[in-house]
Amino acid sequence: MLHFQEDYNEENLVGMHSPNQCSHTGNEDLSCKAFKCSVCNKLFTRKANLNRHLLLHNNEKPFKCAICNNSFSQKSTLNAHLLVHSKQKSFKCPFCNRSFTWRSYLNRHLLVHSNEKPFKCSICSKSFSQKSHLNTHLLLHGNEKPFKCVICNKSFVQKFYFNTHLLLHSDEKPFKCTICNKSFVQKFYFNAHLLVHSNEKQFKCSVCNKSFVRESHLKTHLLSHSNDKPFKCSVCIKSFAQKCHLKNTYA
Repeated sequence: MLHFQEDYNEENLVGMHSPNQCSHTGNEDLSCKAFKCSVCNKLFTRKANLNRHLLLHNNEKPFKCAICNNSFSQKSTLNAHLLVHSKQKSFKCPFCNRSFTWRSYLNRHLLVHSNEKPFKCSICSKSFSQKSHLNTHLLLHGNEKPFKCVICNKSFVQKFYFNTHLLLHSDEKPFKCTICNKSFVQKFYFNAHLLVHSNEKQFKCSVCNKSFVRESHLKTHLLSHSNDKPFKCSVCIKSFAQKCHLKNTYA
């Protein structure tokens, strides 16, 4: 544990007045910030805040999570981390009732509802609601796939898909249905499977009101209304609305 000197020298004390003698006018007066970091020159009103700040420079992380042993330099960061274990999601979306652990996650989610896409690709001008989505998209332009499987040498743009792929080699299917005991590699497929048991068809066609269990089925159905046939046969140039119909021509 790093120990800090109690005496105030010229490197960390700006001015000789006491912080109690500062006159406050609503905004913090710079003269009230008497404690200066000797590394980055940042100023603080209290020595305790300076000491806490110095932990960042020394990579010292005295605040340890009792559940997963992760360590943090500040207690406030530890407290924010503990929300992950408690699954407390106090920030609720007013549009879809989805909840989030942190306000920053909620603010990012709200961009989905507003259709605001402030992050624009400088290569193809495609826009995204989140910076992480833009960063992933940029990898496609560079054909960069940094996550490589050591078993089959298949590479992936995102770590999420890489981790999911590894489950295929291990035969591990962590998402198990409690009704029929069927297991799935991905939570997405597990959630879609649960709709089969509930008979809930939440994806409704706006043209004919037909409903579907899965969104992918609705999208396929919508092609029948639009006469859009994106699947073209390379032999006879005939087009089909569904990929399965194209495959049947080769059967």
